Amino acid sequence: MIKWEHSIFVLPFALSAAMLAANGWPSGRTLIWIIVAMVAARSAAMAFNRLADASIDAANPRTRTRALPAGLLSTGFVSLFVATSCAVFVLAAARLNHETFFLSPVALAIILFYSYTKRFTRWSHLVLGFSMGIAPAAAWIAVRGSLDPRILLLTAAVTFWGAGFDVLYACQDYDFDRKSGLHSIPRYFGIQRALWISRAFHILMLALLSALIVEFSLGKLAIVGVVVVACLLIYEHSLVSPNDLSKLNSAFFTMNGVISVVFFVFLASDLLIRR
Repeated sequence: MIKWEHSIFVLPFALSAAMLAANGWPSGRTLIWIIVAMVAARSAAMAFNRLADASIDAANPRTRTRALPAGLLSTGFVSLFVATSCAVFVLAAARLNHETFFLSPVALAIILFYSYTKRFTRWSHLVLGFSMGIAPAAAWIAVRGSLDPRILLLTAAVTFWGAGFDVLYACQDYDFDRKSGLHSIPRYFGIQRALWISRAFHILMLALLSALIVEFSLGKLAIVGVVVVACLLIYEHSLVSPNDLSKLNSAFFTMNGVISVVFFVFLASDLLIRR
C-alpha cells in the first residue's frame, strides 16, 4: 500500500534546507529525527489518502487493484497505520525542539487535508505541492528553532514542483474525473492545456530555486544543480504528450526522485566545499 521510496521525493529538499540552516551538516541527532519525521509524515499522508479515496479507487479502473479496494488490507489496519505514523511524526518533532513539536499538528492537518481537496477544487494539485513544500521550512525550524523567510523560496519551489508533476499524473484520470465529478486541472482545461500549466509550474520552480541561490549567496555548484534540474524537467516533459501518456509512470516515479536527489547533491557539495 505504501511506496516507501516515495519519501525520497521530498526528503532531499528537507535535507537541503537543514544544511542551509546549519551552513553544513546538522548534528547527527537532528539529521536522524528529521529523516524519521519525514518518513512518518509521508507514510501517514499516503495511507490516509488511501482511506479517504477507498471508494473512488474502487470505481477507477486504474486504481481498483490498490490494497484497500482489492481487499488486501482492512480499513481498521490502515487506520491504525495512519495513527501510528502520526504518532511517530509527533514524537520525532518533539525530539527536535519545542517549535517543531508545537507546529506538528499544523503540519499533519495540512498533509491530511489534501486528500479531500479534489472533491471541491481544481487547484488541489497546489495543495498537494504545498503539503510537500512545508518540509523544507520544517527542516529549517528543526535546526534553528525559528523560521527565516528566505527558506520560503524553497517551500514555494517545492510547492510548484509537486503541483507540476501532480498535474501530469492527473492526466491519466481525465475521463474518470469528468464522469465522477472530481476536480482537477486536466478535467477543466483539457490534457493539452494541463501539460502547459504543468510546464509553467516547473518554470516557476526553477525561477524560485535561482532566487534561493541568490539569497543564500551560493556558488557555482548550486547553479549547476539548478541547470541539471532544468534539463531533467525538460526530459520529463518530453516523455508525455496529449496523444501519448504511456510513459507517464516513468516520468512521475523515476524522474522526480532523481530531480530532488540531484538538487540536494549539488547544493550540499556547494555548501561543504565553500565551508
